[in-house]
Amino acid sequence: MESAAADGKSVARIRLEEAYPGIEFRPRTRGLLARLAHIPPECVHLEHPQDWMASFAPDTLYLRGKKAERRSGARRPEVSLCRACLFGLFGPELEEYKGRVAAFEPDAAKVSQYFFLAPEDFAAAGLETHVAEAIAARLKKLAGDCEVCERRATWLWFPRKEIESLDRSEKIAEAPGQLLCAKHGTDRLCRALGALPDANLFYLNAPYGDSGAYVWI
Repeated sequence: MESAAADGKSVARIRLEEAYPGIEFRPRTRGLLARLAHIPPECVHLEHPQDWMASFAPDTLYLRGKKAERRSGARRPEVSLCRACLFGLFGPELEEYKGRVAAFEPDAAKVSQYFFLAPEDFAAAGLETHVAEAIAARLKKLAGDCEVCERRATWLWFPRKEIESLDRSEKIAEAPGQLLCAKHGTDRLCRALGALPDANLFYLNAPYGDSGAYVWI
């Protein structure tokens, strides 16, 4: 374990090798100078130009740019990953999440962050009250069978053709969405993110709590 300063406190941080087994990181992004410059470790594939990368901070929640503690215990450090490295980690973690998820397909031309929020954090993250209430209501009513395999659905996926903007609470309340199990919800989300052209996601986290929504800005 290492210690890192966050929110004015010393927070335990898991070493890279423990947090991300099987991923090789560029040595120059792991040194003291990189840490002082707040440059996260990068997977070796980012040594060469890539059309897709994401800053993955699985255990860190940002509320209007400020870190907020939501997970107990040590936190995995933020890293920059190519498409293949990210989904090799992110996909299995999403599938293992047991809670309910409402996920919105992002606008490929505008998205810069894609992150998970539990209902209790909707307001602190800046969601308008009517939007927060509409998403929370859909999460509470989420029930049924997966449209792909008929297993129990724990995901509600909203494609862009149904909801183009998170400002439209009436559409969030009424759109049918797609009921999916954790496996097929994960597959749908990862395919949507992976298909983004020239993507540079500045913030992506892992789900926490009992339920929540993946939203984009």
